[in-house]
Amino acid sequence: MRLVDAEGGQGGIVPIEDALRQAQALNLDLVEVAPTAKPPVCRIMDFGKFLYQQKKKSHESKKKQKIIHVKEVKFRPNIDEHDYDFKLKNAIRFLGEGDKVKATVQFRGREMARQDLGHKLLKRFEADLGEHGVLESSPEMAGNRMHVIFGQPRHSGPPKRGSDSADQRSAEPRAAGPRAEPKAAEPKAAEPKPVEPKPVEQKAVEQKAVEPATGEQKAG
Repeated sequence: MRLVDAEGGQGGIVPIEDALRQAQALNLDLVEVAPTAKPPVCRIMDFGKFLYQQKKKSHESKKKQKIIHVKEVKFRPNIDEHDYDFKLKNAIRFLGEGDKVKATVQFRGREMARQDLGHKLLKRFEADLGEHGVLESSPEMAGNRMHVIFGQPRHSGPPKRGSDSADQRSAEPRAAGPRAEPKAAEPKAAEPKPVEPKPVEQKAVEQKAVEPATGEQKAG
């Protein structure tokens, strides 16, 4: 097997017994990191610490992910202006927080015959949202409810700090001078893909004891 020491240096091709002996001397583990390689590659490391670091990286990556929720606002075909304005403000707040909005018009009894009122209400709602939201689906009926989905516009987002000052600096006149030639971008080294290591089990080395000779030679 090919050995990688605790500092990441190459230890060469050594028997597994010698690798286990070196790991035990450092109070560390011998971990197989490339079982399909020929010969297999093992590394001396603290396996418990490695698992803890992997778990911590996974937790941090999940914290950075943005979870988008769908918030619903419900209307009646003959909703009054006060309730309409209140629900419109809530929808704008939901979209500002990064969520999506499901606008639903609920019909009751004879109101099912006036579905055109629902279409007019949703078109008004779309116009009042304006630049705060983008219509992502056409009106759909599900039982006695008509709904549409609104999402954030693609250009939405807080302005970057220093953008105004950067524009002002670019607008200021500058003295003409020789242009510096752009430097060629240095190629980035490819990051190694993590391989799920497996701890190597120590194999017992069989030893045979030499039995002393007990028989006496007879003289011929």
